[in-house]
Amino acid sequence: MSDVLENPVSVAAGAAPVSVRAADAPPLPNQPLKFSLYFIRYYWLGLSVMILLEAGQAAAPVLMSATVGRLVDSMRAVEGTITSANVLDVMWSPLVHFALLNLMLILCSRTSGSILVIIGPALRARTREGLFAYLQHHSHRYFMGQFAGSLANRITEVATSVNHALWTVMFDFWPVTVSFSVSMYLLFKAHTELAAVLAMWTMVYVAVSFLLARRCRVLASDFAAARSLVSGKVVDAVTNIMNIKLFSRRRYEREYLKDYLQMEVMKARKTFWFMEIMRWFQFLAAASLLVGMVMYAMRLWAAGEISMGAFVVVFGLCTTLVNDARGLSRRFLEFFEYVGNINDGVSIIIRPHEIVDVPAAPALKVPNGRVVFKDVTFAHKAGVAVFDGLNVTIEGGQKIGLVGHSGAGKSTFVNLLLRLHDLNGGAIEIDGQDIAHVRQDSLRANIAMIPQDPMLFHRTLKENIRYGREDATDEEVLEASRRAYCHDFIQDVPEGYDALVGERGVKLSGGQRQRIAIARAMVKDAPILVLDEATSSLDSESERYIQQSLDDLMKERTVLVIAHRLSTIANMDRILVFDQGRIVEDGSHEELLKRNGLYARLWNMQAGGFLPE
Repeated sequence: MSDVLENPVSVAAGAAPVSVRAADAPPLPNQPLKFSLYFIRYYWLGLSVMILLEAGQAAAPVLMSATVGRLVDSMRAVEGTITSANVLDVMWSPLVHFALLNLMLILCSRTSGSILVIIGPALRARTREGLFAYLQHHSHRYFMGQFAGSLANRITEVATSVNHALWTVMFDFWPVTVSFSVSMYLLFKAHTELAAVLAMWTMVYVAVSFLLARRCRVLASDFAAARSLVSGKVVDAVTNIMNIKLFSRRRYEREYLKDYLQMEVMKARKTFWFMEIMRWFQFLAAASLLVGMVMYAMRLWAAGEISMGAFVVVFGLCTTLVNDARGLSRRFLEFFEYVGNINDGVSIIIRPHEIVDVPAAPALKVPNGRVVFKDVTFAHKAGVAVFDGLNVTIEGGQKIGLVGHSGAGKSTFVNLLLRLHDLNGGAIEIDGQDIAHVRQDSLRANIAMIPQDPMLFHRTLKENIRYGREDATDEEVLEASRRAYCHDFIQDVPEGYDALVGERGVKLSGGQRQRIAIARAMVKDAPILVLDEATSSLDSESERYIQQSLDDLMKERTVLVIAHRLSTIANMDRILVFDQGRIVEDGSHEELLKRNGLYARLWNMQAGGFLPE
């Protein structure tokens, strides 16, 4: 698989090869380093300035140590002759140098910090936006196999980890490199052998720490995956909190979650114990070196090979280098943990898109709404076909009822029309246009669907209704809500149309949610309408009113109605009866009753107006 996922695949029978990445999805690489660089490149100018500033900030403390050494040697040279009156005159040059280095440190650090304030949040936001944009193009099948909470958690963790990984390089790895280079230069000036020993130790220490930290990357990736899984389980439980209450399963859910939490704990301990063992190595090695280097420097001073000022410089630089090396190895651990988080997220989100538009796909145009299924073959799983050579023609403006037992193929029929899945063979045409060769957005813009269980955003009532068409005016929203008989209950809410509906619309009753969904479909005003038992959640009086609105909405449109209550489709132009993926009967209500076939049996067997199992 390439970094940007551009291998050609065939999206449908007879379709031209297309990229496995949707054309308008961002070309995100699926490797952690290239993925991070993809977003970092937008801020190269500010980051370049920060690199220079961080170099100055790292060099300043090291140069201060050398300045302190000069001060010590100057003080020893004039010891016994210096007075409080002339001390500043004698020591003026190193003091000014010391003050300028402090000023340099302040200016570099705070200017770099100011740029960070500008770039940091913007980088995080751009990363999250890019991941969300890519995620949106995944298929219905993909989302059915993923926890919404886990996906949201991964987007957040990846965006945060890209930031933290960059700052680790900018504020830890790069400054240490500068500090080490300047320190080595000064130490070589002070004593060549001492500097060579310290340089060799530092390189070996950093190399071993790096190799150990790479091992930690795998552990960190496993830990990140465990955290995302637990987040998904928590979100799933919170989403179903009413079921937990109704079935008195609070204790069961705690025990169920406890197993996953224990798994997360085990992954965390495995990761953290490895880190702790690394730190033991780091601290022991650093302490041993520091003590050894101080003893070595003392012998050199005693032998007269270095001055007292040089000894102070050596001691200060050794301490700085050892602390930097120890901190650097700790940052290796954190860095590879961030890389592990990024790797976990991109491996789940940046996958090939299953359903994509063909190159230069035109927009669908629907003057009549004629729908044709031509030899359609489709299977959810290999070897288990739902449809095998299905043929049916629905003329523009016809009202069609879809009937059959659960699993007979009604919902799949509609999902294929919406291109939520691609076909294994055959074609679906709308007004002579193969839906596999037009833009998906234009296809779905021409189909309005009112599901049995409407999905609402945790936004205002007005926003949910206007979601059908973003350029709808307030007057059109009000008109649609009146026609859908939801205006009155909206008026009774203190905030009115500005009231928030709660997650998935939990603040509304089932009937109220369904009326909002109907109003949303009315605002959309699409030429093809799909109803999945759109009045099932309404009381009898509301259903009577809504049915009048639906009758008005269905005029001059091609309409597909999935029916669980056959009385709702008795007046359809045609009724398609599905059985095990085949259309076994096709005709009007009266014609099908006269045939005395499956539809007639279902009609006669209905209990309370609903289909039996």
